[in-house]
Amino acid sequence: MSIQKSILGAIGAFVLTFGAAYVGSRFPADEWYTALSKPSWNPPNWLFGPVWSVLYLLMAISVWLVWRKEGISGAILPLGIFLLQLVLNAVWSWLFFGLHEPLLAFIEILGLWVAITINIILFWKINSFSGVLLLPYLAWVTFAAYLNYSLWRLNI
Repeated sequence: MSIQKSILGAIGAFVLTFGAAYVGSRFPADEWYTALSKPSWNPPNWLFGPVWSVLYLLMAISVWLVWRKEGISGAILPLGIFLLQLVLNAVWSWLFFGLHEPLLAFIEILGLWVAITINIILFWKINSFSGVLLLPYLAWVTFAAYLNYSLWRLNI
């Protein structure tokens, strides 16, 4: 693969991944969220932006490495699952912050967790480092799912 094609692929991976981040960011925490009862271990709001920025960076590198090794046609299923989990990630923000539906968001984040897990397995088979890069994302979404559940239970 040429350097030019590899650089264009990296740019595409970053635009795609951070494009999903942008869509999710259109549904920020609002007065509704501020008014919710929260568990004592709820992270401070300022922490979410930096954590998600690092996770999206790792996702972009991960998908780029898989694309670089196999191309689109050689990794259609893993890349498709990657796209699915990006969509699910953005949809969660809409459900939770946009629609104020923590139960629906919790159900949806369980699907996101499954998609990320499948994504890790599929990426790992192509490039183990790509799978490793997604492990912090899975850990954070596991934490986020528990937080989402706790917020729902505390506020029903």
